[in-house]
Amino acid sequence: MDAATAALAPPRPSVDQLLALAERDMAGVDALILEHMDSSVPVIPALAEHLIAAGGKRLRPLMTVSAARAAGARDDAFRKLAAAVEFIHTATLLHDDVVDSSTLRRGKVAAHLIWGAPSSVLVGDFLFARAFELMVSAGSMRALEILARASRVISEGEVLQLTRSHEITLTEEMYLEIISAKTAELFAAAAEAGAVSAGASEHTIRAFRTFGMNVGIAFQLVDDALDYSGAAGALGKNPGDDFREGKATLPLLYAIARTGAGEAAFWNRTVGDLQQDEADFARAQQLVTSTGALAATMDLAYDYADRAKMALAGIGDPVWRSALCELADVAVSRSA
Repeated sequence: MDAATAALAPPRPSVDQLLALAERDMAGVDALILEHMDSSVPVIPALAEHLIAAGGKRLRPLMTVSAARAAGARDDAFRKLAAAVEFIHTATLLHDDVVDSSTLRRGKVAAHLIWGAPSSVLVGDFLFARAFELMVSAGSMRALEILARASRVISEGEVLQLTRSHEITLTEEMYLEIISAKTAELFAAAAEAGAVSAGASEHTIRAFRTFGMNVGIAFQLVDDALDYSGAAGALGKNPGDDFREGKATLPLLYAIARTGAGEAAFWNRTVGDLQQDEADFARAQQLVTSTGALAATMDLAYDYADRAKMALAGIGDPVWRSALCELADVAVSRSA
């Protein structure tokens, strides 16, 4: 792209506006995170900080803060809920990396490779406990119920993925059920809890939950697409991990359906039986791209981002709403 074309291109979506609006609140959330991940057992803060300090934009707690402010929050009790959301998310990542034997997370060596799987699992449990302490201290029984339910749904989603997502005959409906539970539920609960903490109407609370759910689905669809097209810098993990683990994500399922009998032996060997050689991922990438499976996955992600933005039509403070809608665009604009 030359300079003239670049100048005419629309600006890339950014969370900068949302981060500027939420700067003071997110600083308070970060302070709560640092305070509550402390422990007299040295390995706990060391291991927790390894992952939390690499947390990037903290999109899920940012969702809680933004929903609360957009819905008219008058105090800052939602900051405790936002910190709890980050702890829940980090705990699930620690557990997930052990289950998947992941080597990279958020661009850093996975914690279980440094401190061992037992420590990673137990520190994850510690963070779950801290999350519930924060939820209780926030003083909203309904918000506590929302985030407690989300913790249960996420666990169910992880087990469902563990038992079903290696099936190359997995349906698109089951795939969407898995990612709705294991990924999108926390986005939805984060936004819902924020609106609840602001004392919003039931209509507004439902709108924010719908927004979060659709953003979360779009986010995971793009994550799964990037596994076949991205780089470690965009993913925070190694490209091809899903393929090497035999996970039947949507780009793969689309490619399997579109290549038909001609590539059935390849997919059965590499994904079904997990018998792979060095060149197999490159071939899988080529098939996922050439069949249009990657593009179809991204089209669906854009559809969910549009649904998210429509959910907030006329809801809450217009400045916050505009920034949140841009967050939906950011979720689908990530690339290598």
